[in-house]
Amino acid sequence: MWLENDRFSLFNEPELSTYVEIIFWTAVVAIVYTYAGYPLLLMVLSRFLGKPVLRREFTPTVTLIIAAYNEERDITEKLENTLALDYPKSQLEILVTSDCSTDRTDEIVRSFAPRGVRLHRQAERLGKTAAQNAAVEKATGEFLLFSDATTHYRPDVLRRLVPSFADKSVGCVTGNVIYAHDDDSSVSHGTRSYWNYEFLLKKHESAITSLIGVCGCMYAVRKSAYVPLYHEACSDFLVATTMVRQGLRAVYEPEAVCVEEPNAKANKELAVRVRIIAQTLADLWRNRDVLNPFRKGFYAVQLLSHKVMRYLVPLFLIVLLITSGFLAFKNLFYAVVFFAQIGFYLAAAASALLVRLGINSRLLALPQYFVITNVACLIALFKLLRGERYIKWEPVRERVVST
Repeated sequence: MWLENDRFSLFNEPELSTYVEIIFWTAVVAIVYTYAGYPLLLMVLSRFLGKPVLRREFTPTVTLIIAAYNEERDITEKLENTLALDYPKSQLEILVTSDCSTDRTDEIVRSFAPRGVRLHRQAERLGKTAAQNAAVEKATGEFLLFSDATTHYRPDVLRRLVPSFADKSVGCVTGNVIYAHDDDSSVSHGTRSYWNYEFLLKKHESAITSLIGVCGCMYAVRKSAYVPLYHEACSDFLVATTMVRQGLRAVYEPEAVCVEEPNAKANKELAVRVRIIAQTLADLWRNRDVLNPFRKGFYAVQLLSHKVMRYLVPLFLIVLLITSGFLAFKNLFYAVVFFAQIGFYLAAAASALLVRLGINSRLLALPQYFVITNVACLIALFKLLRGERYIKWEPVRERVVST
């Protein structure tokens, strides 16, 4: 028995080492597929099997819905930005839905009433999705454009988004978000890099079938296709699924641009990522039928690859660390892999420490943000297993930068 050998005999046992190696390489394949293999698959399929969107210029009636909770600092600037959009005034309705704001948000919005801005105030605070559902009932536009109170739109946003709706197969259109920040923080740099990668995926997913999620700060929907969502739903994720269920597509329009501010602090970004991932995981569970490729085709593959696999990455990373540490006693290659991981995580920790000292490092931004997102996944998975749900939302973003 190997237990009777010297204390390092565990690492020399051929059969056990083989099993550990299989587990190690399984984790490697899973991680590589998630971050590189899946994007490569999208690029190939979108090139040869892409479905073009038939766009045409037209100016239908649009209701722009701004979800707000205690946004007195930013709501004036947001409304001025909205009123300056390059779109016929007679065809644009502006509706602010306030989720029982307790500051001056409602008062400020009412002061814009002479300029055509309408206010809907919820009777009870039920969360962002409930406030959006209520606003849709009061909207008069043929199309709905959902926005956050801190998001600045470029003037031609509607003229970029609307033409895609000339294609009857399109039920939802989202645009491109540029993240800009006054503070040169490592978290901000990490956020921008992360979203550049996400928009690459959106571009190709949109071309093949449909987006699996949209940008919550800017997405337009056919009112006739809007499905009221349960209050705890992550609306910017689930709206794409509601389109697919109706035989429609959610597509990406990169020329429709808005400016959003990334969080400058790691704790705020972590809190946002945990909330979004926890809501999305709950939505995936409630709508798990769409994860069946035999029923939903490649859209299910997109969900499994982009969402499910991505959220399982931290588990694969833990397996990778443990197995490579075990095998490091057996082989130099595994030792290098093990210590490379340790170095990567130390770099992330160093970035967090430097931020506390007032030093921001672009070089260490990616390791730090990678760790933030994967820790967020672990926390969200734990919350899902505990049955925790998010309904009410607390804005944590700081002031947006105009461009």
